Amino acid sequence: MRPVRSTDWFGHPRGLSVLFLTEMWEMFSFFGMRAILVYYMTKHLDMGQEYASLVYGAYAAFVYLTPIFGGVLADRWLGKRNAVVIGATAMALGHFMMSSEALFYPALVTIALGNGLFLPSLASQIEGLYRDGDVRSKSAYNIYYVGINLGGFLAPLVCGTLGEVYGWHWGFAAAGIGMLLSLVIYLAGRRYLPAEPARGAAMRASRPPLDRAARDRFALLIGIAAIVVVFRGAYEQNGNTIALWADTGIDRQLASGWVIPMTWFQSINSLAVFAFTPFLVARWSRLARRGVETSLLGKMAFGAAIVGMSFVALGAVAAWNDLHGTRASWLWLFGWFLVFTVGELYILPVGLALFGRLAPDGFRATSIATWFFAGFFGNLLAGALGTLWSSLAHGWFFVLIGAVAGISATLLYMLGRRLGDVERHGSVEPAMVMTR
Repeated sequence: MRPVRSTDWFGHPRGLSVLFLTEMWEMFSFFGMRAILVYYMTKHLDMGQEYASLVYGAYAAFVYLTPIFGGVLADRWLGKRNAVVIGATAMALGHFMMSSEALFYPALVTIALGNGLFLPSLASQIEGLYRDGDVRSKSAYNIYYVGINLGGFLAPLVCGTLGEVYGWHWGFAAAGIGMLLSLVIYLAGRRYLPAEPARGAAMRASRPPLDRAARDRFALLIGIAAIVVVFRGAYEQNGNTIALWADTGIDRQLASGWVIPMTWFQSINSLAVFAFTPFLVARWSRLARRGVETSLLGKMAFGAAIVGMSFVALGAVAAWNDLHGTRASWLWLFGWFLVFTVGELYILPVGLALFGRLAPDGFRATSIATWFFAGFFGNLLAGALGTLWSSLAHGWFFVLIGAVAGISATLLYMLGRRLGDVERHGSVEPAMVMTR
């Protein structure tokens, strides 16, 4: 596939700016809706906490499941451009459907289906913007990642505030408008994007056979994905029980008398990603130049351990405040998000890079689909664990979640010790992108 020819913007092809802005507004809509979803169910629809957690977990799980099938449809029949347009239209429709209580479940299904077409088809167009050997391609995903996190940062501030102050339906409407902006930007800039690759029989004819070595790699990836399922059972509490605790267990009042909106805490994660990613990338690069490079599985184990310890520490804070009948200071939750994000950056982007690095030739999309499949089962587990929020003391609940993350850290460490430097067989640079 030949890259598109265009005048550069900011030292990169114009198409990267188009994809950057398209994804930024898509992430604005996705995280804006997610920031208020559990509050909408428990406060407006009067759902019980256990059931709301299950619905949240099931929705988040299907957001990871649908890209597996959406990628196949885009590659074989629809094409990436058509898939993005259809997916964006469906997601915008789903967000606006959220304004009707009667359409709540159909709206969630519509958003998840649209996401399945949109998510794998947009990011996969980055590679076609550059010629082979173009050194700029190494930083393209980092730039794209900034757009992802910019949308994730703004979403809770805008959609969350509108929903919390003026009504939840206004928050969903803002998310729908963000999705429409994403679609308009993509349509306006599609002439700067790469041409469609071969589909159907031509694509299958060019794919190398799946030999024994490739099957062994897939077996390894499936094993790693199974461990990541356990980790995500803890990680995905971020938008579920953590959001509930921000409402009921945190003193959000400042000295001036102003109360911090509970949805704003969901923006800290993206803010911390902005702050910490340059330092982590620089540190890893500096160590690599000195010949000291931790295996990717080792980094993932370290990240899972950090996330586990952060939950245990949060459990101690929650237990102390429950014992004294008080609410924890908002600074505790702010600090938790910072530590939590450091752990996230060691495992999720690194894990995505590992799956790209170990993917057999011609099967990279299938490998990435395996990563998304881990997200599907992980969110189901997170929803099931979230049902314990109302039956356990909050301190013990957070300790339990920390133990779940700790189990995944132990398993990743053991796997890394056994396999050694297996990831050196690949050649893909780690892509620091936010994963859902």
